[in-house]
Amino acid sequence: MDTLQQEGGELEWKESARWVKFEEKVEEGGERWSKPHVSTLTLHSLFELRTCLQTGSILLDLEGYSLPQIIVDRQIADGLIPPDLKEKISFVLLRKHRHQTKKPIHRSLADIGKSSNTTNLSRSTSSASGIHRSTEDLRSRQSSSLGQPQCNMPQRGISTHTLPPAACLCFFLQLKNKFMKKIPRDAEASNVLIGEVDFLDKPFVSFVRLAQATTLGGLTEVPVPTRFLFILLGPHGKTKSYNEIGRAIATLMVDDLFSDVAYRARDRDDLIAGVDEFLDEVIVLPPGEWDPKIRIEPPKKVPSAEMRKSVLNLNELGQMNGSAGGAAGGEDEELPAPHELGEELKFTGRFAGGLWLDMKRKLPWYCSDIYDGFHIQSISAVLFIYLGCITNAITFGGLLGDATDNYQGVMESFLGTALAGTVFCVFGGQPLIILSSTGPILIFEKLLYEFSKNNDIDYMELRLWIGIHSCLQCFLLVITDASYIIKYMTRFTEEGFSSLISFIFISDAIKKMVGAFKYYPINRGFKPDYITAYKCECIAPDQGESSDSVFLSFNLTDMDWSQLSKKECVKYGGTLVGNSCKYVPDLALMSFILFFGTYSMTVSLKKFKFSRYFPTKLRNLIGDFAIIISILVFCGLDRLLELDTPKLHVPTEIKPTRLDRGWLVMPFGKNPWWWYVASFVPALLVTILIFMDQQISAVIVNRKENKLKKGCGYHLDLFWVGVLMAVCSFMGLPWYVAATVISIAHIDSLKMESESSAPGEQPQFLGVREQRLTGILVFVMTGLSIFLAPILQYIPMPVLYGVFLYMGVASLSGIQFWERIKLYLMPAKHQPDFSFLRHVPLRRVHLFTLVQIVCLAVLWILKSTFLAIIFPVMILGLMVVRKLLDVIFSQHDLAWLDDILPDKDKKKKEDEKRKMKEKKTAETESDEEVREMSTNMKLNTRSDAVVSVPSR
Repeated sequence: MDTLQQEGGELEWKESARWVKFEEKVEEGGERWSKPHVSTLTLHSLFELRTCLQTGSILLDLEGYSLPQIIVDRQIADGLIPPDLKEKISFVLLRKHRHQTKKPIHRSLADIGKSSNTTNLSRSTSSASGIHRSTEDLRSRQSSSLGQPQCNMPQRGISTHTLPPAACLCFFLQLKNKFMKKIPRDAEASNVLIGEVDFLDKPFVSFVRLAQATTLGGLTEVPVPTRFLFILLGPHGKTKSYNEIGRAIATLMVDDLFSDVAYRARDRDDLIAGVDEFLDEVIVLPPGEWDPKIRIEPPKKVPSAEMRKSVLNLNELGQMNGSAGGAAGGEDEELPAPHELGEELKFTGRFAGGLWLDMKRKLPWYCSDIYDGFHIQSISAVLFIYLGCITNAITFGGLLGDATDNYQGVMESFLGTALAGTVFCVFGGQPLIILSSTGPILIFEKLLYEFSKNNDIDYMELRLWIGIHSCLQCFLLVITDASYIIKYMTRFTEEGFSSLISFIFISDAIKKMVGAFKYYPINRGFKPDYITAYKCECIAPDQGESSDSVFLSFNLTDMDWSQLSKKECVKYGGTLVGNSCKYVPDLALMSFILFFGTYSMTVSLKKFKFSRYFPTKLRNLIGDFAIIISILVFCGLDRLLELDTPKLHVPTEIKPTRLDRGWLVMPFGKNPWWWYVASFVPALLVTILIFMDQQISAVIVNRKENKLKKGCGYHLDLFWVGVLMAVCSFMGLPWYVAATVISIAHIDSLKMESESSAPGEQPQFLGVREQRLTGILVFVMTGLSIFLAPILQYIPMPVLYGVFLYMGVASLSGIQFWERIKLYLMPAKHQPDFSFLRHVPLRRVHLFTLVQIVCLAVLWILKSTFLAIIFPVMILGLMVVRKLLDVIFSQHDLAWLDDILPDKDKKKKEDEKRKMKEKKTAETESDEEVREMSTNMKLNTRSDAVVSVPSR
C-alpha cells in the first residue's frame, strides 16, 4: 500500500505497508519493516470500503497499458469527476514510487507512460508472450538476464524495448531483493494507492482488474506482476479514514475467499457480495477489552479456505468464539474425520489379491524411491538411524547371548540386522519402516532356550522349524488378506502399543544409566581434608605361597613392587593394601552428564528450528542435524577429558559368537521327527507376535497425519517379513520385525516443510521424504560396522543411551493418550484448547484415559514376568477391550476420543439411511394428504356444499 506524500516540495508515492499473508508496516523511526501481524480493521472501514465499491468505478479485465488515462477517462465518462480534473489526477497517479529498501527505487508509472507514448502500441501475440506472468518466470529470467549490458523489459501491448541503464539497475535490484524468496510462485500483486489532494471535493475511487498480470515497472517493491489496482484519492482532512479503507481492501485481497471472488467477479455486485461474505465472518472485539496498539501475532495454524466455505464449519467457528448455546435444532455438531485406513486394507476376496494390489501400487514409485533420497536431509537421517540401529543391535545382541548361551550374540545381531533390513528396504511395501529385534522376541528366545535345555532338545534345530512354520503361517495370512482385520485397530490400540514400546525405550535407557552407578560407585566417603591418609601399596607375595604358581619364572625379590600398576600387581600375585585401593573415579557422574547432555542438547537443537536466531536455512540445517551435532559434541567432550567411560564395542571378526556352531543350521538329525510337526504350536505364538507388531507399527507409520503419498503395502510387508523369518532361521540369526520407535524416529527425521513461507506464516508440513535410500544405507553401514570398529570404539555408550532416551520421548509427541494423561495434573482453566475437550465432558475424558492406563500397566506387568509368552495375545486383548468400551461410552464420545469401529460406523450410516427413508415416506404421505384435501375442497366448493377438511 502506497500513500501520497510530499518530499522536498514534490509529490511521491511512498510505501507504507505490505501484505503477503499478514500485515507489515513501515516503521519510519526505525527505517525498517515491522514484524508481521494480523490486520485489525475497524468495522467502520469495511462499511466505508463497501460504499466506495458501490459509488466508485469498477474496471474489469483491462489491458496493462496507459492505465492512468483509461482510469481517469472512465471516471469522466461515468460523470464521477469533471473533465478539467483529468490532467491533475493523471499527474498525481504518475508520480514516482519510493519503497522501503536500502537503495530506493524511483521507477514510476510516469516512465511507463512516456514509453507508451513513444512506442508503437502493437498488440501482437509476439509481444504479449513476453509478459512476466508469474514470479517463477521472473526467477528463471534472473539468471539469464543478469550481466547483460542492456535490459529488455517487454510489456503488454508494447513492443520489446530497451530501458536506460538506471532502470536496468533498479530492475536488477528488485530481483536481488531477499523479499522475493518469501513470495509464493505464481503470485500476482494487488496495488493500493491512497492519497489526499487539494483539488478534489469528493473521493476519487477506482478498482481495476487487469486482463493479464503485468509487471508495471517500479510500482511494486519486487518485480511481481500486478493484477489488481485500488486507487483512492480524496480531499484533505480524512487521512486516517483513507488509510483504514486502504488497509481494509489490502487485507481482503490476501483473504483466500475474497481474492477468489475478485478473480471471478463479473460486475460490481459480485465484488460487493464478496465484501458481504467477508463481513459475515468478521469477529468484533469489544474496544474496552483489548488494546488496539497491540499487534496480534500470526497464529501457528489458520483454517483452510475449504473449511471456511462449509456452512457447518462456519457454525463451529462461531461456537468456538463464545456462542451461548449448542446446536440449535438438537442435532449433534460435526464429528471429526472418520477412522479410515485407505484401500490398502480392503478385503479383495481373491487369492493373494491384497499382495497383488500392493505390488501394482508400489511398482510405479520404485524409481522415485531411489532418486528422492538424494537430499542433504537424508544424510542426517542415515547417521541418526544408523547409530540407533547399531546401539539396538549391540544391546539386544548382548542380551540374546546371555539368554541363549551365545548361540546368538552381537555378531549374529549385526549380520541379521544388515541382511533383514537391506532386503526389506529394497523389496518391502513401506521402506520407511525399520526392522529390528524387539523385546517380546527376546523373551520368547529365552523361554525357548530354557525349554530346549531342560528337555534335551537341540535349540537351533527346533528354532529353525518354528521359523519355517511361522513363515508358512505368514504366507497364509498374506494370501487370505488377513491384514484386513487391522482396520479394527483404532487409536486406542495404536496408542496403547506405541506408548508401551516408547516407555520400554525410556526405561531401558534409564536402567543402563542406573547400572553405571553400580559399576562405578560414587565415593561418598572421600574426604579431601584427609587426602594424605589415602594410599594403596602392592605387597609382594610370600615365596612359599607362590612356589607352585606360574610366577616361579620371575625373580620376585628383584622386582620393585611399589612401582607396579594395579593390574600388574594382581597379575603377578601381589596384594593390594590401603584404604584407597578400591577407589573408582566418578565415571558414573560423567556418564550421566554425557547421557542427559546428549538428550537435552538434541531436544534444544530440534526446537532451534523455530527460534528467532540466524537465517531460516541455517536453522533448518541445525534442526536436521541436531542428533549428529549432539553426538559429536559429547564424544568430543569425552575425548577431551580422557576419562575411561564405557565405550561402544563392535566385533572385529566375522565369525559366530559360539565357536561350535556354523552359519547354516541343518533341519534334520538332532531332534525326533515329531518335533518338526509339534513346533507348529509355538510358531503360532510367534506369528501372532510378528503380525501384531508389524502391522500396528505399519499403521502408525502410515497415519494420515504423515501425509504419505506413495501408498503402503501391508500384505507385501508381511510377505517379506515371513521370508526373512525362514532365511534368518536357517542362518541362525535373530528374527526381525518392525521397530515402532525407530520407525517413528525415521519418519520424523525425514519430514519436509515449506521452504518459502510468507512473512509471519509458519512453515507448513508438506509430508515425508518417501524413499528407500536412507534405509538401505543404514543397514549396509550396519553390516560394514565391523570394519569401522576402530572409529566406533570412541563413542561412549552413555551418549547412545541418550539417543535411545530421545527416540523414546520423541515418539510420545503427538499421541493423544499422553496429552490426556497430563490433563490429570492441570486445573481446568489452564488446560489446552483440545478439540475433544469442547465436545466431551472432562470426567468422561479422564475415565477413558484411566482405562488406557490400566491396559498399559497390565501389558507392562506381563512383558516383565514369565507370562510374557502370552504377550501377543494380550495385544489382541486391547481390541477386545476397545469393543467393550462401546457399552460404557457413547459413539459421540468415542468419535472424539478414539475412532468409531467400522461396524459401528456402518451401522450408524444404515440408521441414517433408514431415518432418511422413513422421513421421505412420511413426506410423500403428507403430500398425498394435502393433494387429497385440496381435491375435496375443490369438489365441495363446486357443488355449493359446505367445505369439509378431512381429519386424521
